[in-house]
Amino acid sequence: MNYEITGHTGLTALLGSPVSHSISPQMHNRAFRELGLDYVYLAFDVTPHQLKEAFLGLKSIGIRGFNLTMPLKTAILPYLDGLTPAARLAGAVNTVYREGDSFIGHTTDGIGYMQSVSDAGYEILGQKMTLLGAGGAATAICVQAALDGVAAIDVFKRKNSTFSSASAFFQKVAEETGCTIRLFDLADTRRLAESIGESAILTNATSVGMAPDLEQSVLPDASLLHPDLIVSDIIYNPRQTRLLSQAAEMGCRTLNGLYMLLFQGAAAFRCWTGQKMPVELIRECYFTETDKKRKDHTP
Repeated sequence: MNYEITGHTGLTALLGSPVSHSISPQMHNRAFRELGLDYVYLAFDVTPHQLKEAFLGLKSIGIRGFNLTMPLKTAILPYLDGLTPAARLAGAVNTVYREGDSFIGHTTDGIGYMQSVSDAGYEILGQKMTLLGAGGAATAICVQAALDGVAAIDVFKRKNSTFSSASAFFQKVAEETGCTIRLFDLADTRRLAESIGESAILTNATSVGMAPDLEQSVLPDASLLHPDLIVSDIIYNPRQTRLLSQAAEMGCRTLNGLYMLLFQGAAAFRCWTGQKMPVELIRECYFTETDKKRKDHTP
């Protein structure tokens, strides 16, 4: 179908740094065209230092909504007019939408993650998760996993200046959801090995292993993995991180962050447009391993 930007075209966007690798503009713009919606989605490289100025500028020109990626998912919080219950509990935002003149923060990361696990045919409800990281994506995943019915979650992060505040956060999520959640030092290899041994799924929600640092792994030792384990990585550039390579060598089932991106994008799309994204079309165009277009648009 013909598609032209008009004087009425609604602006949506991705803010973060870096963003040039993202396939979000392709998937959203293709979905807009498919449904005949007069919207466009662009990517803007914005650092935390630039965020306030960028947000005020976009707000003043009437942006319809936007996504946020690292490192902006918590930095945006002071500038918003309100939060959805999930975003309030997670303390992080990856999607902003308008309600009249107000800009509301929401989190679809956890929704996208849990849907991607289910879509891959993996059942983790009622079981234990080991979660690496405590940033915006990790907290969103933890919140949604707890709300959906994962029985227990062990979170591992570096023991730095934010460790105490992270501990208080996870205690609050545990109290509000009834899920057993514990926080440990990522350097505590004994605890990490014990947790992974008891878990159905190990999830890396850190940026360790993201391009260009392709040889890094968040795990100190691949022998911590076991063949019955599902190993997921929210990174999708590269599609096979060092962690996922190690997991495959150990006989684990693996999952990267591509379908988390797809399903969190579909949830954001509905926030902005009120319509369902044509998920199967977008999957076929940009997410199927054997699809040439996906190879041509490597994120």
